[in-house]
Amino acid sequence: MGTNSKETCEESRNGGVDDVNHFNVPITEIVQPQQAPDFGIDDNSSGRDYTGVFEGPEKTLEVCFRRIGGGNHNDEKNKNQVGLRKLKREHLDQLCARARCTILSRVSNEHLDAYVLSESSLFVYPYMLVLKTCGTTTLLRVISFLIDLAKTYCQLEIMWLGYSRKNFSFPGDQEFPHQSFHQELEYLDSHHILSERLNGNGYTLGPVNSDHWFVFVADHTVRVNPDTDTDRVLNIMMFEIDPEVSKLFFYEEYGEKNIENEECNNMEYQHTKKLDRHKMISSEMTVKSGIEALCPDALLDAQAFEPCGYSMNAIAGASYTTIHITPESGSSYASFETNRKLGAAKLIPQVLKTFRPKRFVMTLMADELGLMDYENPLKMSTINVDAKNKMIFKRNSLASIQVEDDCCCMMGNW
Repeated sequence: MGTNSKETCEESRNGGVDDVNHFNVPITEIVQPQQAPDFGIDDNSSGRDYTGVFEGPEKTLEVCFRRIGGGNHNDEKNKNQVGLRKLKREHLDQLCARARCTILSRVSNEHLDAYVLSESSLFVYPYMLVLKTCGTTTLLRVISFLIDLAKTYCQLEIMWLGYSRKNFSFPGDQEFPHQSFHQELEYLDSHHILSERLNGNGYTLGPVNSDHWFVFVADHTVRVNPDTDTDRVLNIMMFEIDPEVSKLFFYEEYGEKNIENEECNNMEYQHTKKLDRHKMISSEMTVKSGIEALCPDALLDAQAFEPCGYSMNAIAGASYTTIHITPESGSSYASFETNRKLGAAKLIPQVLKTFRPKRFVMTLMADELGLMDYENPLKMSTINVDAKNKMIFKRNSLASIQVEDDCCCMMGNW
């Protein structure tokens, strides 16, 4: 990217292919996040110019549904065409447009569909949807549309909703309704479509003068099968990652582009060559950084962004892992999130050794059954990553709360 073009890492994160690897659909150009199609959204934002830094920590929305009229979910055999997985691609495109992001690629198995987005990830299960967006996206604006989609096309009603985010590093860059947690709660409470269905509460965990975590939960759960209805999500948000690690996620580290200079003037050929190069760089970033080793035996979908940045989804069985990296100097950040039932004593140090941050925040949201027989990593007051190189992290704060009936939220700073 030439500096004269004034293009930045935020303005030109366009590294993906539209489902080309998996579903044989035509190649399309990626619409940039702040230029999402107009679907008649109640948009009070006008878009902000890039300020030289990027808000890496994601906003996360998890919504669980149940059949209208009840019924046992476990009697369904073909989960590929059940519940939310019956939604068409055009519905998901419209959903993402409300958050000001676009779908880049998808991988699937019998349990879920995992989408890499222009800004983070989307996971669709038969009865649960998880949407993570970073930067200046407007995540809460998808909720009413999602509820109506689920009712109209899937005959589902909302059962549980959780929204969470860390406090922003650059709050002045955010769009409505994300300019403060108070504004977010006000939006959820006053929105004419949401308020009658989302009688939830907001909470703050952690020191208000340092890194802290905002959580909103609306719980209308009626347990269908207490033995199988379990959930846990672990998120590690890492800041000031090692410069040598950050360097791995810049396009320029993988050779100069020469596609436009080739003798062949065939646009389709040049586009194919560009996509091939993109796949190669995405793969190289995954291997060279050590990310591949963090997700053994999983189906990976990695996307490098030009001129910098990286996103990856990995699915194995009914579990997902997602990694997102913002390598810009001054706002370098990496996140690792998973709902796997993992061996924390081994995995957490491996994640930290991969990115080598100066500090990190770890959060856990789980129901009580999800915590049973689970090695809770937030209980580790000291994490010895590499004693030889003095890479030892000590926890300096820990907060926890039980929300609604059985949702446990924990947050720690190291």
